[in-house]
Amino acid sequence: MTLEMTISYPKTIPDALQATREQFEHKALTAMAVKLFEMKRLSSGMAASLLGIKRKDFLFLLKDYGVAAIDLSVDELKMDLEHA
Repeated sequence: MTLEMTISYPKTIPDALQATREQFEHKALTAMAVKLFEMKRLSSGMAASLLGIKRKDFLFLLKDYGVAAIDLSVDELKMDLEHA
């Protein structure tokens, strides 16, 4: 089952960003998916699914938003290395 969300925005926004309506809406959806991933509210797989792309493609696109694909603290990284 798929749900749908409607977001209202001024019609001048796409022009202000030098984008078409479709480009702006795609960028807004992408920004939402990236932010939810960054906040650890969505996994990379779920965020990719939201955008209709492969997980690896989502992980590569994170750099465009300055978001790390792997966000481990020093302690978490040490634990992972100890258990590797």
